[in-house]
Amino acid sequence: MKTNLITREGYNKLREELDFLWREERPEVTKKVTWAASLGDRSENADYQYNKKRLREIDRRVRYLRKRLEQVQVVDHSPQQDGKVFFGAWVEIENDDGDTMSFRIVGPDEIYGRNDYISIDSPMARALLKKEVDDEFEVNTPNGKKEWFVNAIRY
Repeated sequence: MKTNLITREGYNKLREELDFLWREERPEVTKKVTWAASLGDRSENADYQYNKKRLREIDRRVRYLRKRLEQVQVVDHSPQQDGKVFFGAWVEIENDDGDTMSFRIVGPDEIYGRNDYISIDSPMARALLKKEVDDEFEVNTPNGKKEWFVNAIRY
């Protein structure tokens, strides 16, 4: 089950996607479907078939976004969070081998297409919650437990 948290930026991005799909892309694809249907035989009309399929994809995504935007809870940064890792934090961590990682802890709807974001539902994020700079923590991985140190936190 996904956590229903989202950052303000993530919420705005999903809202923009919904607006773009509904107000710009869907009307354009609908015009193409109408034009292709007017040409006659739809069974061998590639324009009609492709655009009809695209229209179904758009409608599916619009339904999902509308439902999801009603479910999510926007979490804004609070000054009380400073110094500790909470939702929305940018965190830099390091292991014993000197390998460093830097990422932001966000909701599961925000991680797609971003290598520098991790979901609040991930084991790494769960292990990091409420940690401070210079804290040591363990993360259970398929290869066993790994130790990490918190180098920096920013919001």
